[in-house]
Amino acid sequence: MNWEALTDVKRYDVIVVGAGVVGALCARELTRYGARVLVLEKGSDVCSGASKANSGIVHACLSPKPGSNKARLCLEGNRLMPQLCRELGVPFMPVGALTVAFREREVRVLSALRARGERNGERGLEILRGPRLREAEPALSEEAVAALLSPSAGIVNPMLLTIAAAENAVANGAEVLLEAEVTGIIVEQDGVAGVRTTRGDFGCRFLVNAAGAHADRVMRMVGITDLTIHPRRGDYFVLDRSVCSSGLDGERSGGKPLVRHVLFPIPTPVTKGILVTPTVDGNVLLGPTSLPTHELEHPAVSGEGLAEVERQVVRMVPSLDLRQCIAVFAGSRPAGARDFIIRGERSPQGLITLAGIESPGLTAAPAIARRAVALLGEAGLKLRPDPSFDPIREPPPRLAGMPPEVRAELVARDPAFGRIVCRCEEVSEGEIVAAIRSPIPARTLDAIKKRVRVGAGRCQGGFDLPYVVEILARELGIAPCEVTKSGTGSEVLMGTTGACRGRCG
Repeated sequence: MNWEALTDVKRYDVIVVGAGVVGALCARELTRYGARVLVLEKGSDVCSGASKANSGIVHACLSPKPGSNKARLCLEGNRLMPQLCRELGVPFMPVGALTVAFREREVRVLSALRARGERNGERGLEILRGPRLREAEPALSEEAVAALLSPSAGIVNPMLLTIAAAENAVANGAEVLLEAEVTGIIVEQDGVAGVRTTRGDFGCRFLVNAAGAHADRVMRMVGITDLTIHPRRGDYFVLDRSVCSSGLDGERSGGKPLVRHVLFPIPTPVTKGILVTPTVDGNVLLGPTSLPTHELEHPAVSGEGLAEVERQVVRMVPSLDLRQCIAVFAGSRPAGARDFIIRGERSPQGLITLAGIESPGLTAAPAIARRAVALLGEAGLKLRPDPSFDPIREPPPRLAGMPPEVRAELVARDPAFGRIVCRCEEVSEGEIVAAIRSPIPARTLDAIKKRVRVGAGRCQGGFDLPYVVEILARELGIAPCEVTKSGTGSEVLMGTTGACRGRCG
């Protein structure tokens, strides 16, 4: 029996397990060749795991060991990212990065990082001191003695990048199935024949394991045991945009950025350290810690972790005012491998493993996707370019930042764009409806927030939540009590009041 004999299941050329940034970009890359692709995601939305809590840094290739997968794929991904973001309609800001030394003896570390970066192929690396350093980053502590400038570093919104890649893959023929956890791999005659999931069985000739924190569990389903993921947790602060005035909206308002670059401390053997970075949305992000955890995803925020973040970031930028914090969060990242594991398995044939994708995984993701497709080609997948493939994704309308005359035209066509639901982020009902009707429909509050930032501002949803619940219920044809934060079991309304009685059943 082989995969052709699985007559009772839907069959695909390739099934991708995991809809994080690596899985989404793999799916998109596969549609470039017309492959029949299914993406399976156990969460209620794409970008529900490690990619969701990523710092959003497009790294320069300084730290990876020369010749490693991390080094080669980080450099290639860094070079691919600007064009990829243009194609997908995702903001990318080439702000550069500074690795900061506070003692003269640490300058030797900067020199070593520069030498390693140059061996990895980076260009333009420079150690700044004195007036040049103060001019480059005026907010930097007076105690800083030098910093290594990495001009190729940048920032991106990791959630928008993942969603855009997945949407572009769907637009080119891929399918995405959410809340579908893989429970087993069907192997026949030592080759992949399909997968078992909580939503049924699916046949395939090739399987890409991009399951992030769960990649080792998927590997063990077929007896591969050379990786055990030991996740590390990271705590973050998000500072209010009105103070920081950076990013796209800060530029529009004429604000001066609090920090101009991504600021790193001297790295340790296990982490690049706690950073200070502007975001493309105009906030400043502080973090993460890097602490061992048993939680593969969604760890609770740690008070001790936040205290450590505060101690380190204030040392770099003393003017940071953490009273302007509007949110804290924690994420988990899949550590445990010395290098990215990017390989085609000998047994079962047809299985491609993409595991141990820790930092700089976001940067490397476009290159990892290309490498995965090449491995599938070596394993027997026919790679004929599909002339109908369209790499361009038109981004949905975003009211904030839109010129007044364009906004007026949009509102004239659809008055829903004139009804502001989220005042902090200036998000309209029209944008929320567009997200719900998008190629991968946003069906939860978190999914709406990831796409249009409703509830991501200063009030953190305090004003807009009831309106978003109402819009979701109306558009999905469900009762308000059925609206969830992030899938089954996270319903946001506990019961009925006089105002909603009769609408919740």
